[in-house]
Amino acid sequence: MRIAVIDGQGGGIGKHITEKLRKTLPPEAEIIALGTNAMATSVMLKAGANEGASGENAVIQNVAKVDIVAGSLAIILPHSMLGELTPRMAEAISKSTAKKLLLSINKSGVEIIGVKGEPLPHQIEELVKKIKLIMEGEKDV
Repeated sequence: MRIAVIDGQGGGIGKHITEKLRKTLPPEAEIIALGTNAMATSVMLKAGANEGASGENAVIQNVAKVDIVAGSLAIILPHSMLGELTPRMAEAISKSTAKKLLLSINKSGVEIIGVKGEPLPHQIEELVKKIKLIMEGEKDV
């Protein structure tokens, strides 16, 4: 199973997701760090990603080759992350056939009604549980 973790700016959210995935999932799970910039990618690689790449083209090319995409809601919103997330990145992520598991962090001015405003660590815990269930072949996840 190939999992892309996408983040930008300082890579803090991607770092936490990557660390939790690496601690929870079996060693054969392949985690690919896709940063909107080199710093975000580097932080995710240090957190345990198998490989990483940075920038618009890296995101566009790799989201088509993974089973799961994980990150914040901002990764499907053009011009989010202070403009680091380009419209082409948002489109490629949205169009990808990979299952997308997104954290509802409200930094982009988008609020999803019906979603509880849980703290980031709780949201990451849920994301990792969901990925683990997917890898174990659970239905209806």
